Amino acid sequence: MSLRDFLVKQLIDVIQWTEADDDVLAYRYPMQDMEIQNGGQLTVRDSQMALFVNEGRIADVFHPGLYTLTTRNLPLLTDLMNWDKGFESPFKSDVYFFSTRLRMDQRWGTATPITIRDKEFGAVRLRGYGIYSYRIADPKLFYGNVSGTRDTYYVSDLEGQLRNTIVAKMTDIFAPSEVAFVDMAANQGMLAEKIAGELKPVFAGLGLELAQFVVENVSLPDELQQVLDQRIGATMAGDLGRYTRFQAAQSLPVAAANPGGAAGVGVGLGAGLTMAQSMMSAMKAAPEAPAPAAAAESKFCIECGQSMPSRAKFCPKCGKPQS
Repeated sequence: MSLRDFLVKQLIDVIQWTEADDDVLAYRYPMQDMEIQNGGQLTVRDSQMALFVNEGRIADVFHPGLYTLTTRNLPLLTDLMNWDKGFESPFKSDVYFFSTRLRMDQRWGTATPITIRDKEFGAVRLRGYGIYSYRIADPKLFYGNVSGTRDTYYVSDLEGQLRNTIVAKMTDIFAPSEVAFVDMAANQGMLAEKIAGELKPVFAGLGLELAQFVVENVSLPDELQQVLDQRIGATMAGDLGRYTRFQAAQSLPVAAANPGGAAGVGVGLGAGLTMAQSMMSAMKAAPEAPAPAAAAESKFCIECGQSMPSRAKFCPKCGKPQS
């Protein structure tokens, strides 16, 4: 390799980034042992932004477009390097590209249930999950607060931080909420708006824009959901007695499906006892029939033996006087 070829190789005349990985948020252009040629070309594609950093200080930000790198296009960098002339020699600077595409279908959810105070049920534990989307809006803030000087910064590197932030804000909003748990399903849109309103300033502090936030589901842990289902069933039945008979009636198809099994016998016996208790309760509740009138007192004739009233002095059949 000739000296001329070596020198030309060390000068960069075209700087651009083609995103090879959909999950990359920030990428540092390889500049080791290289300098940017005066009059070189910088290409920033749609859904990208570029950041020049000189000796650790942010110099210039470039939006989508094609740029010729001169002092006219790098005024801040020119000031930082104290150039008193239009720079005609190559210069060295770090160039970072940022993907500003919308990052959609990002998942969030509570790793463990969060405890809140519900105005109807008291203290309850809730789980929730949903989706959100965001994009890089301010490369300076994102570089200074998040990505730094790393060669490549991925979506997965930021995922845990954002998810935990969302859950924390969700807890802060649910804690003083006046919406009962049973009404939350009908108010998920309102809850999502409140959470998004609290999250947007936090995202903006990281150089991000929260574009969308959705609460897909709010639920109880399985064991608490079973208790709630039983309470709802009892309320629908009206009272405990009706609820017990309702449960017995629901168990009859199970017994019929397995008439020979021990479970079927037990269910059938339980249903039979329930019916017997109902019948006994009905019999106790029914008014008692009046006792039949006592038969009139009588005696027999001393002559012919005919039955006659005890107070009669003569037999109505034979006419015999009675003593």
